[in-house]
Amino acid sequence: KEITCDNFDDTVKDGVTLYLLQSVNQLLLTATKERIDFLPHYDTLVKSGMYEYYASEGQNPLPFALAELIDNSLSATSRNTGIRRIQIKLLFDETQGKPAVAVIDNGRGMTSKQLNNWAVYRLSKFTRQGDFESDHSGYVRPVPVPRSLNSDISYFGVGGKQAVFFVGQSARMISKPADSQDVHELVLSKEDFEKKEKNKEAIYSGYIRNRKASDSVHITNDDERFLHHLIVEEKEKDSFTAVVITGVQPEHIQYLKNYFLLWTRQLAHIYHYYIHGPKGNEKHTSKEVGPFNNIDIEISMFEKGKAPKIVNLREIEDDMQTLYINTAADSFEFKAHVEGDGVVEGIIRYHPFLYDRETYPDDPCFPSNEDDDDDCFILEKAARGKRPIFECFWNGRLIPYTSVEDFDWCTPPKKRGLAPIECYNRISGALFTNDKFQVSTNKLTFMDLELKLKDKNTLFTRILNGQEQRMKIDREFALWLKDCHEKYDKQIKFTSFKGVITRPDLPSKKQGPWATYSAIEWDGKIYKAGQLVKTIKTLPLFYGSIVKFFLYGDHDGEVYATGGEVQIAMEPQALYDEVKTVPIAKLDRTVAEKAVKKYVEDEMARLPDRLSVTWPEGDELLPNEIRPAGTPIGALRIEILNKKGEAMQKLPGTSHGGSKKLLVELKVILHSSNGNKEIISHISQHGGKWPYWFKKMENIQKLGNYTLKLQVVLNESNADTYAGRPLPSKAIKFSVKEGKPEKFSFGLMDPPFRVGVPFNIPLEFQDEFGHTSQLGNDIQPVFEGIKETPTTSVVKLLSYLNFNLKVILPGLKEDTQILKIRLLPGPPHRLKVKPDSEILVIENGTAFPFQVEVLDESDNVTTQPKLIVHCKFLGAPNLPVYVVDCSSSGTSILTGSAIQVQNIKKDQTLKAKIEIPSCKDVAPVEKTIKLLPSSHVARLQIFSVEGQKAIQIKHQDEVNWIAGDTMHNLIFQMYDEGEREIHITSTLADKIKVNWTPEINKEHLLQGLLPDVQVPTSVKDMRYCQVSFQDDHVSLESAFTVRPLPDEPKHLKCELKGGKTVQMGQELQGEIVVIVTDQYGNQIQAFSPSSLSALGIAGIGLDSSHLKTTFQENTQSISVKGIKFIPGPPGNKDLCFTWREFSDFIRVQLISGPPAKVLLIDWPELKESIPVINGRELQNPLIVQLCDQWDNPAPVSQVKISLIKANNLKLTPSNQQHKTDERGRANLGVFSVYAPRGEHMMHVRAIYNKNIIEGPIIKLMILPDPEKPIRLNVKYDKDASFLAGGIFTDFMITVISEDDSIIKNINPARISMKMWQLSNSGNRPPANVSSGKHYQIDVLPNQPVKLVPKIQPATPAVSNVRSVASRTLVRDLHLTITDDYNNHTGIDLVGTVVATIKGSNEEDTDTPLFIGKVRTLEFPFVKGSAEITNLVLAENSPGRDSTEYFIVFEPQLPALSRTLESYILPFMFYNDVKKQQQMAALTKEKDQLSKNIIMYRSLFEASNQLLDEMKCRVEEAKLKEAQLQNELKTHNIDIPTTQQMPHIEALLKRKLSEQEELRKKPRRSCTLPNYTKGSGDVLGKIAHLAQIEDDRAAMVISWHLASDMDCVVTLTTDAARRIYDETQGRQQVLPLDSIYKKTLPDWKRPLPHYRNGKLYFKPIGDPVFARDLLTFPDNVEHCETVFGMLLGDTIILDNLDAANHYRKEVVKITHCPTLLTRDGDRIRSNGKFGGLQNKAPPMDKLRGMVFGAPIPKQCLVLGEQIGRLNKYLNNNFSFDFNPLGLMYFNPFMKENIVNFFKFA
Repeated sequence: KEITCDNFDDTVKDGVTLYLLQSVNQLLLTATKERIDFLPHYDTLVKSGMYEYYASEGQNPLPFALAELIDNSLSATSRNTGIRRIQIKLLFDETQGKPAVAVIDNGRGMTSKQLNNWAVYRLSKFTRQGDFESDHSGYVRPVPVPRSLNSDISYFGVGGKQAVFFVGQSARMISKPADSQDVHELVLSKEDFEKKEKNKEAIYSGYIRNRKASDSVHITNDDERFLHHLIVEEKEKDSFTAVVITGVQPEHIQYLKNYFLLWTRQLAHIYHYYIHGPKGNEKHTSKEVGPFNNIDIEISMFEKGKAPKIVNLREIEDDMQTLYINTAADSFEFKAHVEGDGVVEGIIRYHPFLYDRETYPDDPCFPSNEDDDDDCFILEKAARGKRPIFECFWNGRLIPYTSVEDFDWCTPPKKRGLAPIECYNRISGALFTNDKFQVSTNKLTFMDLELKLKDKNTLFTRILNGQEQRMKIDREFALWLKDCHEKYDKQIKFTSFKGVITRPDLPSKKQGPWATYSAIEWDGKIYKAGQLVKTIKTLPLFYGSIVKFFLYGDHDGEVYATGGEVQIAMEPQALYDEVKTVPIAKLDRTVAEKAVKKYVEDEMARLPDRLSVTWPEGDELLPNEIRPAGTPIGALRIEILNKKGEAMQKLPGTSHGGSKKLLVELKVILHSSNGNKEIISHISQHGGKWPYWFKKMENIQKLGNYTLKLQVVLNESNADTYAGRPLPSKAIKFSVKEGKPEKFSFGLMDPPFRVGVPFNIPLEFQDEFGHTSQLGNDIQPVFEGIKETPTTSVVKLLSYLNFNLKVILPGLKEDTQILKIRLLPGPPHRLKVKPDSEILVIENGTAFPFQVEVLDESDNVTTQPKLIVHCKFLGAPNLPVYVVDCSSSGTSILTGSAIQVQNIKKDQTLKAKIEIPSCKDVAPVEKTIKLLPSSHVARLQIFSVEGQKAIQIKHQDEVNWIAGDTMHNLIFQMYDEGEREIHITSTLADKIKVNWTPEINKEHLLQGLLPDVQVPTSVKDMRYCQVSFQDDHVSLESAFTVRPLPDEPKHLKCELKGGKTVQMGQELQGEIVVIVTDQYGNQIQAFSPSSLSALGIAGIGLDSSHLKTTFQENTQSISVKGIKFIPGPPGNKDLCFTWREFSDFIRVQLISGPPAKVLLIDWPELKESIPVINGRELQNPLIVQLCDQWDNPAPVSQVKISLIKANNLKLTPSNQQHKTDERGRANLGVFSVYAPRGEHMMHVRAIYNKNIIEGPIIKLMILPDPEKPIRLNVKYDKDASFLAGGIFTDFMITVISEDDSIIKNINPARISMKMWQLSNSGNRPPANVSSGKHYQIDVLPNQPVKLVPKIQPATPAVSNVRSVASRTLVRDLHLTITDDYNNHTGIDLVGTVVATIKGSNEEDTDTPLFIGKVRTLEFPFVKGSAEITNLVLAENSPGRDSTEYFIVFEPQLPALSRTLESYILPFMFYNDVKKQQQMAALTKEKDQLSKNIIMYRSLFEASNQLLDEMKCRVEEAKLKEAQLQNELKTHNIDIPTTQQMPHIEALLKRKLSEQEELRKKPRRSCTLPNYTKGSGDVLGKIAHLAQIEDDRAAMVISWHLASDMDCVVTLTTDAARRIYDETQGRQQVLPLDSIYKKTLPDWKRPLPHYRNGKLYFKPIGDPVFARDLLTFPDNVEHCETVFGMLLGDTIILDNLDAANHYRKEVVKITHCPTLLTRDGDRIRSNGKFGGLQNKAPPMDKLRGMVFGAPIPKQCLVLGEQIGRLNKYLNNNFSFDFNPLGLMYFNPFMKENIVNFFKFA
């Protein structure tokens, strides 16, 4: 031990001497002690379980190692109230790291101290010493439960660590107890032990990492990438433990993969009763979650490229215990009591024999392959075989290496017992012990179980209905076994009972009784009498038909039984006349009846089957042969053959006797109309040395039909059948005909006879027997022709000759006869076709003419009716047929339509077959046609060129292409029929059409190029592309379909299904569907169930505890539900969804909760009274707001709001019931308060959903108003007189307030005095006069001024005729006196009114006279008026005709000092009555017109004023129109002088269409999601602040600023900090108020190659500041600040050479900034360039982080033009005046005109 200063005092104590030695080998003075450490080697831990596991009886021990880990999880979850979930995950996906095995449970977890204890080897739950604190302190043994299923199976502190290091090289323990916020993590690894040993460090020491849940920052090794996913899952768990094993042995990996079903089945067997409960997996019982079946053990295996394998041990149905339980018919339960506290529960199950098999289950993984014996007599094997009866379970789990063979009371007895011996082999069993029996540390074997059980003191008792029965266990078991055998063992159902017999052929003890049956039912099959069967395990095998079934015992009907025998009749019975009896079990149930039938047929083939007949001496008689009379039949040799072709002379032998000989019988039978006659009959037998033989037969001369019959018959009996089957026979039918002819004669002839036409000469022959005979082939007739009296040459057309024809038949006795005939011209014989050449050459698509002649045999042209010549062309389909009629002339030209052959590639040979269909005997003439391919276009092909390779696009092909892309390099080629490529000429190019664009570049077509195809942007849109060519010869087309494919993932798209609002405290009703799309919005199937964990959801105030994400497989999307927010201020809430590098936002509106409060808005403190002067308004309007329980405004409308107050408190406007608006607010208005002085109260109340919501109470203190006038005090001279038109006297007015004081400093304008005339109905004031102080005054008339009529009379028209009516001037005229204001006055005046008639000239004396011939009349004036009645002219009064005169009424009033104005009444005088009447009517009209003139004069004055105003406006409009026209001309728009409006409207429509088209054109856009601004302090992401028109410049500048494109720019640091907090620091931000602006570049600064305004050198490559290429849609000033800082003086040029040249020149005079090139290169400000970091990638690699393109300039120009046109259109107006002076107005001025009229 090393002695240091620190430990010296502790080590060298009193009584201790420290020796300092110079060397280790130095001689010691006395005995010393040396301190040593002998910690065990780490192999003690790492290899601790190797031997025990590998001592596994032929089994792979890996499942038992995994079981140790499951034991720990079962113990950890034993206190769970719900589901106890245990997961084993085999992580074998190489893409997630190296192989690993993880065991995870939802148990109670471990504290760090408990985790430390777990790491200590052999620290069991009972350890109580050392430096360790037991995690089982205060251990209490579980209470007894059925089957000891107490989960108390994690025991010794050994098994888990042994299992971990048996499976792999390293173990990571991760655990979290329920009451802890931290996760504890410990790693043990062999590699770490070795490293510590090498570094001489303490091996058994380490660290426990305490971390937050879901924190995987410490996982940096790529081999353990899978841990990130496992750790993320911790977030949802309250407590858990996970054991992660890495470094898994390769042989274990292979075993786990290849034998997945095997070892999961073994685990299901080990934990069968924990999974299924004490009764096990009984399929017929219901499964409910309870204390015994709430354990969920799930095993999943993940491999690369394969679907995960997932199995729940509860779902396994073929583990051995399940098979034992579900194949058992009954069970026998017992209990064993051993010394001490040990208790063993046991169960024995009976597996019956059913029909044909034992039901004792085989192990599916290790079946018992016992070969069947071939011997006929088989002893049945035991059902259980060599397996022991009992499996052993400890605390409910299987101990795999221990089993108990049997007990004394359940072994087969030596003597026959109550049940057959085989029943003892049909039982299985299980023993359940508690922990009082010792097991090995890894729970593989029991230490002492079997010894204790077989101890003599062990007591066994039977358990019946849950109660122990103190009875003899051996007797109880034997009775139970017998009962099981009788109840459950069933083999065969015997049916169709026939009776009970005895069988004397058996030994005496077995002769009876035997029940007989005719049918059985065995394993679902029915066997009955007569059915063909085969036996097995018999020597030999028997084939036969069932006769009957035997069952031993006295049965009287249908019965189930085992055993039994079957009686079989051997087949074929013709060979085997035997019956065999064998056990029913020997029947072959697998053989088909067809196979047995075939065997019987094969046996039948040994019987005689057919005859073989030969003719050794010739003269063979053939079947159906016709023989001349007298022909002999040759000698016959016969053989009898069986089906195998073997010759036989007797029947085959059988086992019971000899064979029978066979004979052959021959008969010849003549068939006639009188019946059959047997003319020959012989029988032949087979000798030892000679065969069956029949001699030659002759002299069969009679004509007719014969049969020669050969028949096999049995010797002695001559029977022709055997065993019910006919013996072989053979019949040869033949006929006898006439013999050879000896003479002949001519029969009846059929003229006429023509040249070349065959004709028949009937000859009649007879043989030597006189039978009519036929000429044989050996006699040829000889013809000799003798010509007579020829009329012309034989070769001439239509000539004829007379002939004598001599017929000679050599060999006949009478061989010569002479026949006379006449010969006519011949029929068609051959065709002659011109041209004569055999090979004719023509081009495809042309016709060919033939010259044809029809000749007879003598080459003469001949004719006959329907002589139609056809020419058929052969060698290709659809060729024409030429037809010509030669019926009249015999010759013609044969031609037709053009010869057209499709798809001809080279010279093709055709055959022209010219023939006469009606003359089949005329040989057709064939000509060879050499058809040359046409030189016209015959084929069109399309190719897509990719690099140097051209790929043909066939007709109707479907081409997959990226959506939105353009298909370039499409070419086409045209070929003629000879596959020669055709050069495309201008003419051909004009005939080529495509359907995807109307405009085709002809120059491109001449080069074979097709227009580019724009691929649709949506995968739902398919584009059908067709290229067609059409001319006079052919119409060709080639078409293909372009199917868009989704592009690379570009966007994460979120769609909100359902409402967008979520109420505070509630979840969002709808769901959010998340998909991945490309740049055009096409969905990409990128999600999988594993994607759920990678989906991030964030939002301010989001309550993540309710989120539910679900993978929707049918739509390949993720559904998100359970969106809920923490109560807070309502408003729009942005949810950010992220997946990989993609993100999207969904905005939902968080609204307040249901109304719960009523608050006042902008109202003073309610605790104190509010002083208000009576009658005055309250200080503020009374505004009520509904709020939820968190004081957030609740926007609920139509909620009734009422104000509750006392009756003595009056408010104006009156207290009405109000309802809230859509904001949940009700404005009750500003109230004026009227109440007695003092304090008053009122409060607001709301009624929502029939519930009353009480509002706040308002206290008011009412005060009198010193400024409120309540009455007026008026003083004036009440004795004053008021004359019309005079002046009022003075009025003195004071205003009195509420407190009875005079209100001073009142504005005189507020006091008004109104007057009105009292009506007859009373003194009520008019409606427009408010209440106030009323005073009544009398207004008196002023001084008299004039005499006026009360009613203005009409102008009289009179004459001096006799009629009084015609002479009457005035009938009734009432005259009064008025002042200047037309008030009646002079009531008190008295006098006269003098009426005088005067002419228009004072000198005119010839005036009319009144009646009585007087010139004047007087009328009295009394009380202010005079009545003038019946004023009439004198008859025949003087006066000029048609003259106007005047009546002057002059008042004469002596009381007046001044003269009053007279009243003058004009009248018309006539001498003629008729004229007077006419003029009277005209006078009326004149009076009416005078009134109208007065009215219209006033109207015209107003119209003239309006017209002047309009003229002024027209002048202004003309000036404005001229100004607008000049502005339009500057924008290149001319306005015509006529038809302006239609022209402008059409032009405006066209410009709008052009602008819309430009806007719709696709242009570059930034697909990076912008940040939701939320407030004015956020400008957005840098990528969205600017736009660049040039694509190349946009690409390089976007790449140059790639690291800043995602940065959000804000105006203030506070806004930036808010975004930083919202995104947990993930979003980079740039506040503008933190930029030092003095160092920003001057945007007007010239490029550096300018010095003092002069060009220092001439640059190349078009240099420009990069910032000058930017355009800013909004916030120009702020954007210049941002990009001035980011880009500085960065310059952009064309290419790298130009940039290097520019830099080389600039550095001579000044510093050179960073240079970018449009080709994508960068030269840094320090001069460095080259490398990947200075080369921009292609545009598509920037992933949408690129500046967008601005709206095209032309679009802006169009917008300016559209604005000017709209301005011109809205301001253009004109007036037109027609000759009548009526005004018309343009529709554009309608409103203005109406306004003028309204104003007027």
